Amino acid sequence: MPMPENTRWVILAGGQASRMGGNDKGLVQLAGRAMIEHVMDTLRPQTSAITINANRNQDTYRQYGNVFGDHIKNYPGPLGGMHAALHHLDNEWIGFVPCDCPQLPIDLVSRMADACDEHTDIAVAHDGEHIQPVVTLVNRRILPKLEQFLENGDRKIILLYKQCNMITVDFSDQPNAFVNLNTPEELNLFGQQS
Repeated sequence: MPMPENTRWVILAGGQASRMGGNDKGLVQLAGRAMIEHVMDTLRPQTSAITINANRNQDTYRQYGNVFGDHIKNYPGPLGGMHAALHHLDNEWIGFVPCDCPQLPIDLVSRMADACDEHTDIAVAHDGEHIQPVVTLVNRRILPKLEQFLENGDRKIILLYKQCNMITVDFSDQPNAFVNLNTPEELNLFGQQS
């Protein structure tokens, strides 16, 4: 059973960020600070076990913590980061958050862990309207399914989840916690509101 103290959390910053003009999303400035710093600010009070998945600017990311890259080339998306994490880390339970969600729930780690039981493969955050597929806590036993999935050329994250014992974790009380900033326009608009 996962408990906050035996889970490890990975910030996924390994994408190409094509909608952000190719700029590394985790390092894009929001309110004068790199976006990953906002994510770290939310996670640090909840867990000290934070690692970063990045395929570019790894030296820059190292100032925030330990960094590892994808094992699979050509940017396979969030599943590439999950795959690498399951190889790189030995924890039974590994959580994932994207680098472009600057206001994640302040009780994310405990609420995700509390929702799981011994049958859970994957717990996925739900904002009350939609699942948030990159905000997830997975058991390492999914690795063989994930490897087969990627080997088949599949990349749609939700299709993998449907092959596993997935639960959703209700965060409908914090629907704005999952705002993710994918484009310069979204970044500017969010910066004006905060």
